[in-house]
Amino acid sequence: MLEKIKHKMLRPRQKWEKNLIVLWFGTFMAGIAFSLVMPFLSLYIDTLGNFSTRQLNIYSGFTYSATFLVTAIVSPFWGRLADRKGRKLMILRASLGMAFVIGLMGFVTNVYQLIFLRLIQGVFSGYVSNANALVATETPKEKSGRALGFLTTGAVSGTLFGPFVGGVIAAVFGYRLTFLITGVILILVFLLSAFFVHEDYVPANTENLKNSREIFHSLKNTKLIIGMLIATFLIQLGNFSISPIISLYVRELMHNVGPITIASGIVASVPGIATLLAAPRFGTLGDRIGTARILKLGMLFAVIVFIPMAFVGNVWQFGILRFLIGISNAAMLPAVQTLLAKNTPAYATGRIFSYNQSFQALGNVAGPLIGSSISGMWNYNSVFISTALIIFLGFFWVNFSTKKSSS
Repeated sequence: MLEKIKHKMLRPRQKWEKNLIVLWFGTFMAGIAFSLVMPFLSLYIDTLGNFSTRQLNIYSGFTYSATFLVTAIVSPFWGRLADRKGRKLMILRASLGMAFVIGLMGFVTNVYQLIFLRLIQGVFSGYVSNANALVATETPKEKSGRALGFLTTGAVSGTLFGPFVGGVIAAVFGYRLTFLITGVILILVFLLSAFFVHEDYVPANTENLKNSREIFHSLKNTKLIIGMLIATFLIQLGNFSISPIISLYVRELMHNVGPITIASGIVASVPGIATLLAAPRFGTLGDRIGTARILKLGMLFAVIVFIPMAFVGNVWQFGILRFLIGISNAAMLPAVQTLLAKNTPAYATGRIFSYNQSFQALGNVAGPLIGSSISGMWNYNSVFISTALIIFLGFFWVNFSTKKSSS
């Protein structure tokens, strides 16, 4: 046994193993970079002008949504280009473009410049998705599952730690320097990807691919697939409806006193911890009692947790409820992915999952806009009530979509 371990440690790493290590670090740093500024973005906007509460909420919603709106539009174009030119080029495009755009956010003088740069940021999306695709194509098939599972932990871990790291950096160095540090991180990711990631890419033959109408006509359970796509939209809409107001709500709960950015970072991060811990367990449970049942239970649990968020008296209560939302996310989002995978033929899996990404991005756009509009018309508390209502309606939709499913 010891000889086997020693041989494994001493043998030269294969190309796919080197790619995996570099891209794990890349996705980890990209996850940190993408989520680093989230806890204080609304607070940063507040420094760019003299805004009323309503104006601040609306501008925050537009700023959050801008990136996802452009991502939803340009993703199909980048996908077609990746089929012709390879995944590595898309990885380099995304990391270098994001480095400069996010770095420039530290120099804006008004909110319109920030919104514009957030729009441009959406153009350079796709590092993590293309890293997954490159690992999937370059890794031996018998080892691809383990490799992709390992790679996924990079992005999840980075996204988990990003808000906390961003909150600490913003508290110590200020908002603007945080954007510059993020840009430097992404330049490092670009350099590592450029020099240490290797790809033997063969352009895909697209002549025999079915079009979208043929794909949906060939599905055995079209209602369930469409249902899951809309469920993804509703789940993301609900989750992201509170994104623009989290730091503002934390500031209100702390009465504008104390380490607000650090507290906001912790509150933004805790759902990720719960999701990371709970998701594998829900996956195993779903195989035993049915994935659709896990999805519905997760949505009901989310409704139960979102409602008391509107009535918390301090940031600790809010943080505990945010942790519980992470548990509901661990039940909802992976369950949707599993139901899509179980009910989609192999030749259509890539296309269906790309549609699911588009619906996810649309939810990411609509959520902040709805949340900021509701908080602008009423108050922060009403956002949590409306989010619970959205998820509750989503529960009935999922129940209808999965009525005849045995998954």
